[in-house]
Amino acid sequence: MSLVVSNLSVSHGAISALRGIDFSVEVGQLAAVIGANGAGKTTLLRTLSGLKDAISGNATWKDREILGKRPDELVRRGISHVSEGKSVIPELSVKENLILGGIWRGKKSDTAEAINEVVELFPRLGERMSQSANTLSGGERQMLAIGRALVSRPKLLLLDEPSLGLAPIVIEQIFQTIDQLRHRLGLTVLLVEQNAMSALEIADIGVIINLGEVVATGPANELINDPALRAAYLGY
Repeated sequence: MSLVVSNLSVSHGAISALRGIDFSVEVGQLAAVIGANGAGKTTLLRTLSGLKDAISGNATWKDREILGKRPDELVRRGISHVSEGKSVIPELSVKENLILGGIWRGKKSDTAEAINEVVELFPRLGERMSQSANTLSGGERQMLAIGRALVSRPKLLLLDEPSLGLAPIVIEQIFQTIDQLRHRLGLTVLLVEQNAMSALEIADIGVIINLGEVVATGPANELINDPALRAAYLGY
C-alpha cells in the first residue's frame, strides 16, 4: 500500500470532525472521497497535507508517517495539495503562479522544465502565461491550480472539490484531465468531491464519509451499483 490511514480522529475544538477513519490507497490508484457538506472531507485532506493536526491515529505514505509534518516537508516528499478554491493567487500572473509551485525545488532549471511539461498538459495556460490569474475562467483557474501542484512533481496528489462552481461541461473536462494525468504521470490521487457520480466513474476505489465516519469503502464500481448506498449517500 502507498497511502494508509488508520484510526484517524480530528477535532475542531470541542467538535469531533473525523472519528476512526480507516482506508488505504495503492500506488497509481485514484480514490474518490465522497460525502455531503460537513462530512469531514476537507478536514481529511488538510490533515494529510500538514495543515491540520490529528488528535489520534496514523497516516503513512510509502511506509513513512505524514501526520504532524510541515506542509513544505510533505511537498518535498512528493505530496501536493490543491485546496478548494484557494490554490491560485489571483494577483499573480499564470507564470508566476506556476513558478511558486516549484519554490521547494532546488534548481530553477528543474522548475522551468516542470512548467514546460504543465503547459504541454494544459496548452491553454501556455496562451495565458502573462495574464493575471483573476482574468481566467473558472475552468482555466482550476487547470492552473492543478498545474501549479504538478510543478512540484508530486507522487501523491490531494484534490479538494476541483469541480466546485464550474459549469457541467467544464466539470466533465476537469475529470477527464484528472483521469489522464494520473495514468500519464503515474500519480496516486485522493479526490474529495460532492459530485459523487463523476468522481466514482474515474476512481478505482471509493470512500464514503458521513458525519466524520467512513460508512463504506471499496471498488468504485461496486459502490456505484449498490442501491442502498446510492439512495443514502450518492443522491440518485
